[in-house]
Formats: sequence, structure tokens, C-alpha cells
Amino acid sequence: MKTDKIIEMNQISFKYDREWIVKDVDLTIEQGQFLGLVGPNGSGKSTLIKLMLGLEKPDRGSVKLFGKPFKQFHQWQEIGFVSQKANSFNSGFPATVIEVVKTGLVSRIGAFRFFNKKHKQKAMDALRTVEMEDYAHVNIGELSGGQQQRVFIARALVSDPSLLILDEPTVGVDAEHVTAFYKLLEDLNKEKGISLLMVTHDIGTITEHATHVVCMNKTIHFHGASEEYKEFGEEDLNRLYGHSVQQLTHNHEVTHP
Repeated sequence: MKTDKIIEMNQISFKYDREWIVKDVDLTIEQGQFLGLVGPNGSGKSTLIKLMLGLEKPDRGSVKLFGKPFKQFHQWQEIGFVSQKANSFNSGFPATVIEVVKTGLVSRIGAFRFFNKKHKQKAMDALRTVEMEDYAHVNIGELSGGQQQRVFIARALVSDPSLLILDEPTVGVDAEHVTAFYKLLEDLNKEKGISLLMVTHDIGTITEHATHVVCMNKTIHFHGASEEYKEFGEEDLNRLYGHSVQQLTHNHEVTHP
């Protein structure tokens, strides 16, 4: 497994009005890792992702992407991002699945270039990776939440990223499809060699699939191997989260979408 540092955050802090949302965060993500980012509501997880992607500017601290200071990094096709689309997607949006996936190539070919046969083939290859090629010409709004999220992952994968960041991607996905969704992510990490960073509340499932876990509550309280995180007892987790986390830990039966 490669050990190249692809994300380096050094003493990152960010405040909204006078309240610190993220404070003194040191976080390194290495190539090949599948990292689950967990923590209670309001703990700054999504804000941390925005700081990584430059969607927010830290009040102090520094970020490096693939070894380069943030201002010197321009290879954004190396990073795929999937947000909570299934929870808010407009089901009436008039686009087919393959049209949605091809928009993920804009960062590589430019906003005003036309898609050609090669681009269509790359889109189909990405859909095949997430087992959605049979839906290529179906309107995106006709799919279930779990199917839509697979399409959004295909859109993120079509530019051949080294890192895939997912911000609570199972929000809006039917519970019976969640385990199969995690298995897809695990396969992308192990078989395709794609590094993954996933924000989630699903502690029980993420520790079964991720290689590493980061527990955050404004700052980092734990960063280590999933096996080490599993050894924590209820008291330890309550201390990290600041409240009981029993209601956050659950398991899903294996069901395929």
C-alpha cells in the first residue's frame, strides 16, 4: 500500500461569528486509506470537508493536497466529491444517467468542450464500476435513492480521481441498501486503489469497512485503525462524543439494491 500523504491539515481552525466550529485540527490522510470521519451533529465534520476543498477558508492553519500547499494545487480532477444528493435531488431534472455522469469530465476537458465517443465510453466504464450501466439511458429522477448515489459516485469516478470524498452519502438511501453501498465503497478502495474519506453517523457499519477512523468533535479526539477504534467501550465513546452514542451504533442486514 502506498503511504504518500494526499491530505495534510496542520492546526486548522475555523469560526463562524464568534464560535469555533473547527479548532486546532491536525489530520493526515495517506494514499490507499479508507477513512471514516465520525462525530455528533454540529461537530464540524462537513465544515472540515469544505476546508479541505477550499469551499471555506481557515482562520488559521494550513492545508496541503498531494504534497502541495493549497494555493499551488490545481489538479482538482484528482479529487472526486459526493455530497448528500439523494436526500435533496430534484426528481424532475431532465437528464439521463449517462448525461449526469459525463458532467464529471468537465474538470478534465473544460466547460465549453463537446463530449465525444471516448467520453461516452469513460462514462459507461464508470457506470459499469458501480453496476449501473443498464440504467445509462434512464432519467436520473426515476431511480431510487441508492441507485442515484451510485450514479453520483460514477460521476465522481469518471475523471479517474485518486481520492473520493463522500459527505454522508447514505442520507436518503433506503436502509436495506446501505450495506451494499458500503460494500461498493470497500471494493473501490481495495480493487481500484482509490483512497476514500467518508463522513458518516453510522459507526457500526463504517468500522466494518473502513481501514481507519477519525472521531471529531470540533477537534480530533481519535485517529487510528478501525480495529483500534472497535476496542473502545461505551464510556470511551461517550467521552469522545460528549453524549451517549448508543443510538448511533447499528447494524444492517446484507441486502443488494
